[in-house]
Amino acid sequence: MNYWLVKTEPEKYAWTDLTRDGKTTWDGVRNYQARNNLQKMQANDLVLYYHSVSEKAIMGIARVSQEAYPDPSADDPRWVAVTLEPEQPFARPVTLDQIKKDDRLQNIALLRQSRLSVMPLTPEEFDLLLNLGQ
Repeated sequence: MNYWLVKTEPEKYAWTDLTRDGKTTWDGVRNYQARNNLQKMQANDLVLYYHSVSEKAIMGIARVSQEAYPDPSADDPRWVAVTLEPEQPFARPVTLDQIKKDDRLQNIALLRQSRLSVMPLTPEEFDLLLNLGQ
C-alpha cells in the first residue's frame, strides 16, 4: 500500500463536499510531477485530504477507489485523474503549523514542495499525521 497527500482549496472542493458526494474524480491536475504521482496511485491506497490556502490543515483520510484514467477535464491524453472516496474524518484537523513544529516531519513533501498538489508520504509520515489527527 502507498500513502499520499492531496491538496485542495476548501472553497473549491472541501472535505465536507467529498463526504457528502461519497466519491469524487480528482481531476484538473496540470503539473507533471503531481500527474506522475496520480499515475502511481493504486486502488485502496490511503490519501490524506489537505485544505490549502485558507485553512492549511489535513481534514481526513480518503481512499483511491479507481486508479489513473484519462482526465475528463483535459483534451490532452497525457493528463490523468483518479477517483477518491472518503474513509474517515480526523477527530481534529492537523494544521500546517503543527506539521512545521514536529521535528519528525521536517522532510515531508508538504514542507519541501509546498506548491505540489499530489505528493507521496512515507508510511512513517502517514502514521505520525494520523496519530496527530486522532
